[in-house]
Amino acid sequence: MSNNIDILAIGAHPDDVELGCGGTIAKHVSVGHSVSIIDLTAGELGTRGSSEIRNKESNSARKILSVGSRFNLEMRDGWIANSEESQLSLISYIRYLRPKIVLCTAPNDRHPDHIAASRLAVEACFKSGLNKIVTEWKGQKQESFRPENLYHYIQFYDIPADFTVDISDHFETKLEAIRAHSSQFFDATSTEPNTLISSKEFYDSISARASEWGRSMGVTYGEGFITERRVGVSLLTDLL
Repeated sequence: MSNNIDILAIGAHPDDVELGCGGTIAKHVSVGHSVSIIDLTAGELGTRGSSEIRNKESNSARKILSVGSRFNLEMRDGWIANSEESQLSLISYIRYLRPKIVLCTAPNDRHPDHIAASRLAVEACFKSGLNKIVTEWKGQKQESFRPENLYHYIQFYDIPADFTVDISDHFETKLEAIRAHSSQFFDATSTEPNTLISSKEFYDSISARASEWGRSMGVTYGEGFITERRVGVSLLTDLL
């Protein structure tokens, strides 16, 4: 029982994926690639909103991005641990979805959950390929499987990207998916407490950063990624 999808995007909280790689996801979906999202927590510690509200927002964002499936592993927000229990939980989903590519949180970031989720994803992807680690999906033993590639999307910290993806034609879809998480981001009519990410300055910075990444490769908007291993190309002409 498995899916063999093209891309699995993993976030520590609802909206991490949209902020970090929403444009890349929209672009790949537009050319026929299958994509799934895993949120490790429901974001229940967030100053604004609730787990119920954020679940509805996540589903709305999934539809905007035209993503096939979205799962929540219900880990504790603020306490994500790269533990055996967490790894086995994520491994079972990796073996079920069997993605060619995994996108995950930044290896270093302002939020400790992002760092923990990054290491969790890296180790789970590796251990998912070990035959002697046993997991089950709906009562059936799973076969081992290891994704071909894992890339980190960049979050709050301004970390240099190893490569960028042109999302110029899909940037508005990215913004629409981010706006679906309306409890979290700028809303002049909101009566909830202000936070760093609910400020207009933070929302404006999304476009500014995408514009800067795009400028570096000669396009309008881009998204930056960090690699776990050195990437290569067959020909120099493959590089933009």
